[in-house]
Amino acid sequence: MNPRLPASVEGPHSSRDAEAVVDRSQLRKVTLSSLLGTTIEYYDFLLYSTMAALVLGDLFFPASNSAVSTIAAFGTLAAGYVARPIGGLIFGHFGDKLGRKSMLVITMVMMGIASFAIGVLPTYEQIGVLAPILLVTMRVVQGVAVGGEWGGAALMVAEHADPRRRGFWTGLMQLGSPVGFLLSTLAVMIATLLPEESFNSWGWRLPFLASALLLVIGLYIRMSVVESPVFEDAAEKAKEAAAAKPPVLQLLRTPRPLILACAVGIGPFALTALITSHIISYTKTIGYDTSTVMRVLVVMSMVSIIAIPGFSTLSDRIGRRAVSLTGAAAAVLYAFPLYALINSGDTTLLVIGLLLGQVIQSAMYAPLAPLLSELFGTGVRYTGVSLGYQLSSLIGAGFTPLIAASLLATSDGSSLPLSLLLAITAGITIVAAWVASETSGKDLTTAEHVG
Repeated sequence: MNPRLPASVEGPHSSRDAEAVVDRSQLRKVTLSSLLGTTIEYYDFLLYSTMAALVLGDLFFPASNSAVSTIAAFGTLAAGYVARPIGGLIFGHFGDKLGRKSMLVITMVMMGIASFAIGVLPTYEQIGVLAPILLVTMRVVQGVAVGGEWGGAALMVAEHADPRRRGFWTGLMQLGSPVGFLLSTLAVMIATLLPEESFNSWGWRLPFLASALLLVIGLYIRMSVVESPVFEDAAEKAKEAAAAKPPVLQLLRTPRPLILACAVGIGPFALTALITSHIISYTKTIGYDTSTVMRVLVVMSMVSIIAIPGFSTLSDRIGRRAVSLTGAAAAVLYAFPLYALINSGDTTLLVIGLLLGQVIQSAMYAPLAPLLSELFGTGVRYTGVSLGYQLSSLIGAGFTPLIAASLLATSDGSSLPLSLLLAITAGITIVAAWVASETSGKDLTTAEHVG
C-alpha cells in the first residue's frame, strides 16, 4: 500500500499503471488553458470588486452619503454573485450533455465582452438612471460567465490528471484566482497613479479595456486543447441516456453531495471577501492610506500563489478533509485577532494580519477543486461542481461585503460583528468537511455520487 495515500485510494484505479496512461503533454496544455481561463475570468470579475470600493459608487450610484453609494456599489457586486449559480446551472447542464471544452470557450467570450463594455459605459452624470441599469446588466453577464468557467476548468484538469496527483494539478489551475486578483490589483494600482481627477473621469476605465487583450490570448490557448477523456468515455452512455432527467434534477434526487459542496466553500469565500473586497473601504474609514492597502493586497496574492498549490498538493497526501478542517479551525480561532491587528493603526501589524489571513484562506480554498470534482459522477459532475462552488461563493462572498458594510453602519464602526461573521462562516465549513467522506484519489469514471 502506498503510504502517501489514504487507504481508500488504493485499488485498480490508483495503481502506478494509471500514470502511464496520462498524456503529460496534453495535461500540461489543459492545465495552462484552465489557468489562463480562470485568470482572465477572475481578473475581470475581481476588478469590479476593487473599483466598487474606489470609484463606481460615486460614478454610478451618486448620493449625498458616500456610505450609501458604497453599499449600492457592493449591492451590484452581489448581483454578479447571484448570477453565478445561474451560469453554473446553464453551462453545467450543457457541459454534462455536450462536453466541457465548448462551454469554456463561450464563458471566456462572454466575460471578455462584458468587461470591455463596463470600460466604455457612460456614467450616471452622462445618461442618468440608465447607467446603473447597464452596469448591473454587465455585472450579471460576468456572473453567468464565471458561473460556468470555474467548474469546467476544474473538471478539464481533474479528468485529465492521474488520480494520485489530482490535487497538485488542480492546485495549479486554482492559481487563476490569485493571479487574476494580482493582475487586477496591479492594473488598479497603475491607474491610480494618475491624478485623482483623471482617474475618476477616465483612468478607471483602462483596466476594464485591457481585458480585451487577455481575452485574445486566452482564446488562442483554449482552442488548442482536447476534450476531457472521462467525458468522451462516457459520451456513448450519455447518448443512450439522452431521455434521462436533466443533471440538476438528478442532483436534487440525491442532494447530499451538492449540499456538502456548497457548505464547505462558504468559509473560504467569506474570508476572502472580508480581506480583499471589503478591506479596502474598511481601512479607509480607520485611517489607512488606500495605496498602502493595495500594495498589501498584491503581496497577499503572491502568498496565495505559493500557498494554494502547496495545500492542494498536501491534500493528495493527507486527504481533502484534513486540509479543509485545519484551515477552517484556524479561521475561527483567528477571527478576532485578525481585526485586532487591522484596527491597531500600525501598517506592519496590518500586513501581518492580512498575510496570515490569506494563508488560512488558502488552506480552506485549495482542496475545493479536487474535492468537488470527486463528489459527483461523470453525468452530473459539471453541474454539481459548478452549482456547489457558485452557491458557496454567493452565500460566502456575494453578500459578505454588503452585510459587512451594513453591520459597520449600524454598530458605530465596531469590527466585532465582522469577526463574528468570519467565525460563523468558517464554522459552517468545519461542519461540512467533518461530515463529508474522504474522496482523495477517487476514480472519476464512476457514475455514482459520494459524500
